[in-house]
Amino acid sequence: MATSFTQEFRERTIHFLELNPPRIANCLDRLSEAEVWRKPNSQTNAIANLILHLCGNIGQYVLASLGHRPDTRRRDLEFSATGGFTRAELLERLQQTVADAVAVIRATPDAELLRQRQVQGFDYSGIGILVHVTEHFSYHTGQIALYTKLLKEEDLGFYAGMDLERRNEG
Repeated sequence: MATSFTQEFRERTIHFLELNPPRIANCLDRLSEAEVWRKPNSQTNAIANLILHLCGNIGQYVLASLGHRPDTRRRDLEFSATGGFTRAELLERLQQTVADAVAVIRATPDAELLRQRQVQGFDYSGIGILVHVTEHFSYHTGQIALYTKLLKEEDLGFYAGMDLERRNEG
């Protein structure tokens, strides 16, 4: 039996969402508590703020909208926080948010993936929500990785052991 488009889309979305927490954990393992909360300059965010922001975004878009939970997000607090969470607590919060989102994505009926709704003032279908959350998560994971590389001057090894020179088949 052929896999439906929506099932394949769900599985690819989940795959890419689940790639990011281990990458962020890799970064957090290399950083001190102070480095996680340090803002490089007045126009950037600390890694901790980005993690809080990712949890808020996934919560609002997936858990509240697709999961029909109350939207309790306070976006301004994601960026204004200057402490209050350890690296371990930030990672646990992120991992739990992603696990909850994966459960919602798996349980979301096809009709809900196609239904239009407003999230944060934007019009999205359920599929649009999943595209947004996936690209947003990857974008900020890249920022966290870059900042970690700048601080530590280390290869993070995200693709260690993989042959990225392989050519496409078929």
